[in-house]
Amino acid sequence: MRESLERIGRFDPLRARERFREGFAPEFTRHVEVSGERVGFVVVKPRVDGLSLDHLYIKPGAQGSGIGSIALRQIFMEADAAALTLYVGALKESASNRFYTRHGFQFVESGEFDNYYVRHSAQGCPSVGS
Repeated sequence: MRESLERIGRFDPLRARERFREGFAPEFTRHVEVSGERVGFVVVKPRVDGLSLDHLYIKPGAQGSGIGSIALRQIFMEADAAALTLYVGALKESASNRFYTRHGFQFVESGEFDNYYVRHSAQGCPSVGS
């Protein structure tokens, strides 16, 4: 994520650490492991209208091998089983924007620094006006 923040002139290690610490919720955090080694983590939090994918982080050395896609498919299975819509935000200029759209997220809107996406449950259908 550092590279993406640097591209838009927003990398500040203290700010990044504080933002993560403020939003940290251990009850919604899971490790991503491959052959017993932790290679990342995901944070999926409930919200009134579905689920929020707050973090999907795979260590740089493990990226590009499909691990993020596998983790995302697991999250999709859980959201679909509960008929919940999944929301995610991605920093502008980040490769994660392509990752999320490639996996079926639909662009909703753009904020000052982030793009926002939605994926409706395979069990449910979007409500009128979504």
